[in-house]
Amino acid sequence: MKKLVFIFALLASANTLFAQKFGFVDSEKILNQMPDYKAAQQEIDEISIEYQKVIENMYQDLDSMFQVYRKEEILLTEEMKIKRQDAISKKETEIKEYQRKVFGFEGLIFLKRQELIKPIQEKIQEAIKKVAQQQKLQVVFDKSGDLTLLYATETHDYTDYVLEELGLKEKEGEEPLDK
Repeated sequence: MKKLVFIFALLASANTLFAQKFGFVDSEKILNQMPDYKAAQQEIDEISIEYQKVIENMYQDLDSMFQVYRKEEILLTEEMKIKRQDAISKKETEIKEYQRKVFGFEGLIFLKRQELIKPIQEKIQEAIKKVAQQQKLQVVFDKSGDLTLLYATETHDYTDYVLEELGLKEKEGEEPLDK
């Protein structure tokens, strides 16, 4: 909230020196209409499902190890019990480490998402820049981002212009393109 107040205060003070023209876009709406984004998201989902299956199989193996240990526990010496418990504990640690390596911050899924989404984000950014220059905007907000947009009239919504720049929407009066 402080961030928003600061930005509006900055805009208000700058407004006394010269008129600022601003607008906003809905990046979520733009992404949802981009075939490239949908394909990238589907690829990421498929990869995630495959990794999740691998992890589930690892946990099933761990569970089997534990069940065998429980059945044989009475017959084992104290030394053998400790070795089996250590093996089970080590296996569990390995699974958790693998899970973190795949799904954790900067894990394989995170890196794959960056690899696939970054070019799309750059494409959107370039389209926003072109629209901002064409419409002579000094500031463009993202309605779906971290910055909370408390109020905006639709006259300041430039999402459709960006979609048009990306070739995802025809000009006024025409049907949107299906790609």
